[in-house]
Amino acid sequence: MKRRLNNHLYYFTVEDESLLGETFPRFEEDTYAIAFKVVGTDDVFVTTAETKEAMDRHDVPYNQLAQEDGIRISVLHTTLSQEELGEYEDQLKALALAYRAIGLVCVGVNGSAKPDFSEGADKFSYFTAPAGHTFLWRLFRERGEAQGYIEKHHPEDHVAREWADTLPLSTADELASYH
Repeated sequence: MKRRLNNHLYYFTVEDESLLGETFPRFEEDTYAIAFKVVGTDDVFVTTAETKEAMDRHDVPYNQLAQEDGIRISVLHTTLSQEELGEYEDQLKALALAYRAIGLVCVGVNGSAKPDFSEGADKFSYFTAPAGHTFLWRLFRERGEAQGYIEKHHPEDHVAREWADTLPLSTADELASYH
């Protein structure tokens, strides 16, 4: 997969969401087209620049609502998730934005994790790599939430602590609005 210079993410609507399922498979073979419905909305999706460009090339009708700079969303990988998903950062960031999260941490693969759902299962999502592994991700809407999680679950991991301390945004309220 080629490295992208435009790592913007886009919020959009479509009149008929079944159109996405019909047209995405027709995109060029080297296009990894993906769109996530924004949680809590009826018709707002978030996608990558690569998918938006393919939608434009194939004249898919959509209404762009807003864009977000992908640099503002942070991903913390495990060794395996970095190996298998390192080229899919924008897609992972789109997943985070679908939950209005500012960061996400890989917490397991193929059911190996024993996540603590006491704060709610809605703080987790998954992403299946083209290589076949399914990775579980913990999503964060606030820097303080990420710091607390890392302190509780990975207190000796200095890389994870630095990641949480340096999230580009302090809260999801700083994300672009699509209303």
